[in-house]
Order: sequence, then C-alpha cells, then structure tokens
Amino acid sequence: MSSQKNTQTASKVGFISLGCPKALVDSEQIITRLRSEGYEISPSYEGSDIVVVNTCGFIDDAVEESLDAIGEALNENGKVIVTGCLGAKGDIVANNYPQVLAITGPHAADEVLQAVHKHLPPEHDPYLSLVPPAGIKLTPKHYAYLKISEGCNHRCTFCIIPSLRGDLVSRPIGEVMTEAENLANAGVKELLVISQDTSAYGVDVKYQTDFYNGRAIKTRFEDLARHLGELGIWVRMHYVYPYPHVDKVIPLMAEGKILPYLDIPFQHASPDILRAMKRPASSENVLKRIKKWREICPDITIRSTFITGFPGETDDDFQQLLDFLVEADLDRVGCFSYSPVEGAIANQIAKQIPEDMKEDRLRRFMQLQAQISTAKLSKKVGQTLQVMVDETDEEGIIARSQSDAPSIDGLVFIDSDKEYTPGTLLDVEITDSSEHDLFAVEVQ
Repeated sequence: MSSQKNTQTASKVGFISLGCPKALVDSEQIITRLRSEGYEISPSYEGSDIVVVNTCGFIDDAVEESLDAIGEALNENGKVIVTGCLGAKGDIVANNYPQVLAITGPHAADEVLQAVHKHLPPEHDPYLSLVPPAGIKLTPKHYAYLKISEGCNHRCTFCIIPSLRGDLVSRPIGEVMTEAENLANAGVKELLVISQDTSAYGVDVKYQTDFYNGRAIKTRFEDLARHLGELGIWVRMHYVYPYPHVDKVIPLMAEGKILPYLDIPFQHASPDILRAMKRPASSENVLKRIKKWREICPDITIRSTFITGFPGETDDDFQQLLDFLVEADLDRVGCFSYSPVEGAIANQIAKQIPEDMKEDRLRRFMQLQAQISTAKLSKKVGQTLQVMVDETDEEGIIARSQSDAPSIDGLVFIDSDKEYTPGTLLDVEITDSSEHDLFAVEVQ
C-alpha cells in the first residue's frame, strides 16, 4: 500500500489480500459488501480509516508473510482487522499482535463487516450506493475467479484446510451461473473455476436440482461445465480431483465448449507416499487416464502440483516420482518441498526428511520438469495459436494461450507495436520458445 493523504469525507477501508485465489474471492466478496454500504477502498495506509488484512496460514512461509503484513499495517495505520486462514489457527495472531481490533477465520464476510461497523460505522445508506451486478473484483477486468464451493471432505495428511474452512459446502448452481453470467456481461473474457475440490461440486447436496434462467440443472461438476461453456468465453478448471466422472468433461474440451485445460494436484506417484498422504489415486491408473484424455482431446493441457520430501519419502519413492513425471509428460508443473504445517497429521507419521535433502529433491524435480517443458513448448514453434491479450508494453504484447492460466503458467510474448484491450483474442504464429514461455508474431 502507498502513502497519500485522505482528502475525502467518506469512510475508507484499506485492504490487503494474501494467499490463494480462493482467499482472493473472499476478499472480493468482503469488498463488494463494503462498497455497497458506502465505504471506499483505499490504496494507502494513510488514506485509510481502518485496514483489513486477509491472511493465509497454509504453510510456514505464508504464516510469516501474513504476520509481517499485519505488523506493517499496525505500524502504518494502527487500526487493523484480521481475517482469513491464519485467523483460524488458534491464538497465533492474538499472541503476536494483541492490539488488533478483531480476528476472524476464512469465508467470514459477516464477521468482518460486523467488526468494521463496530469500529467504523457506515455513513451511507446502502440502497443509495451502486455496486456492479458482478461485484467488486481484484483481478484485471478481463478475467475473474468463480468460486463454486467452500471446504473439503478429504483428510489429506499434509493439509489443514478442512480444519480452517470446514467440510464441502457447494453453492447452488443457479447462484453460480448467475454470477458467471453477470461477470460475462460485465466484460470478463475468462472464468477460472476454483474451490478446494472442484470436481466434488454438488456431492454434499446429493447433486440436487436448482434453476437458472428457468431451466432445471443438477448441482454437478459436469453440468456446471456444460452450462458455463454456453457463455461464449474462456472457462478454465482448477483444483480438480481425479474422480472417474471427470472423464465426462473431456469431450466438452474437445468440442471447444470449455478450455482444454485441467489443473489436477496429483501430489506424488509412489503408492506408499500416496497412502501416507491419504490420496487414493494410483500413478498407474492416472497414467492410463491421461492417455485416454489425450486420445479424446489431443490439445488438452494438464497442470499439476507435487510435494517432495514428504515424511518417510525414500530414494525409491522419489525415483518413482521422477519416472512418473517423464511418463506422464505433463504440460505445466509446480512443486513444493514438504512444509511441516502446524496441525498436519503428516508431521507425526514418519521421520522428517532433512531440509537439505528436501531442497535437493525439489531442485532435481524442477530441473527434470524444465527439460520436459522445454521440449513440449519447442514443438509449438510454427503453430498458429489463439491467445488472450493481458497487457501491452513498450516491447510488445503480453498474452496467454489456452494452455496458460494467469500468474501460475507461462506467457506468450508477441512482437508488435499495436495496442489491444486486455481480453482481446488474437491468432498468432509461434516463432520461438523457452522453458516456460512462447514468442510469436500476429497472424495478418
């Protein structure tokens, strides 16, 4: 946040949003409600009457970043409300910063609004303050995250999300579709569908029927994908657990209804480690399904994340992971060395791997994946691809292909002196590639 004086009379709230896209959506919902009540959102500490910090508490580095952000807000402003996952982790915030005004957990818009009202009462009639139907978004105007559920029913031993956000609670599909339609009408060109477990959508409500535009629709992953595909914009699926019914969505990708892109966190490949993680998928079955998906939709991009150095991981377990990486030939991959998150069961199930060994395995893993990525991207040289413009700078156009989600995947750099509105779709010819990015010229 910057420093600039508050010269207006409306009550102003500063907002710091940390963590994952799901936390970002929580921030958007809180900000939307604040704006609807007449509060203004300030970009500076000095221009704020109060500051809300939406924290992350998933791994140790995130906890440290969140505590630093709270400390900075207190030093620069003094009146701070804390929300988010770190707020749900016992007394960490209160013990470090007893002077904060209020502390809530994640997905707690009501509690945050109550705290703001207590310390900075609203000055405007909410019926006179106009907010766009799509709400307030913190992303660029051309893409937005669409959160379809909260919580998770899995009990992965490395994860504390269920203790922070609870069990799966799916939003009614009519409500989700209405939000998606409002976003499309507001000019959003790409929807990034997120949750803790996207493909479990509707399990908790037994896939009950809801209504959207007078049509009856099941609250179910494949039905949601099909109807989102009718909006005429890019639809990208994130955090998909590889249940069998995910296979039903692949034909929609082949037909161009939704983007041929699946973000599936496989986490590991060794059967022993997967069991220790309480991840039921086996690497052998995953490889068979990946092959089948590619047969149905040859252009599909598969992104995944993995953990190295999980407690008890042997040299053989790690080698199985490397072998899987080669055979799966994944397009986009992220990896983390295991972090002993406070409260995670995995901390107690086996001897911890030494930090230097965890980091060495992470380095070897990413080195291998860089080779795979380089080889895969080089095959795109000479192809014509559709890309979406993100921005234009003095060196040309920065865009993304259908294979690239914002912030986490690669970019397409286009040699051009033209300017385009973000969200514009262009056809480009790929002229070169690197480990993660593509270079192109516009097709005339």
